[in-house]
Parts: sequence; C-alpha cells; structure tokens
Amino acid sequence: MEIDRCMCYQRTFEELRQVAEETGADSVEALQQHVVFGHNCQLCHPYVRRMLETGETVFHEVIEG
Repeated sequence: MEIDRCMCYQRTFEELRQVAEETGADSVEALQQHVVFGHNCQLCHPYVRRMLETGETVFHEVIEG
C-alpha cells in the first residue's frame, strides 16, 4: 500500500512539504493556514506530522494518532 496524499482534498504530501518549506510551517495547524487539507476525516494528520519531521512524502505503513 502506498499512502501519498490527503484523500479528502487530494493534496499530495509532496505538495504539502513544498508549502511547508516555503512558509516555514512546522505543524499541521500552521500548514493549514496556507493550504486546505485534513479538515474532514483527519486521517492524513499523522502522515503530515511525520512528513514535517522527516521530509518523507510516501508511506508504506498505516500510521495512527
């Protein structure tokens, strides 16, 4: 399984990483100030948190919480 985006808004983690780099956003909430994602089911939040920590944009395991 390859997880690479916010399913509700179809924003790829690569796109979100680029916005985070451009704006200096360092949390889900800060990033949401600049781009719409993760407001519905919020299943992408743990992936976005890891992306912000590590720079990873494609995941092959389920991350919870």
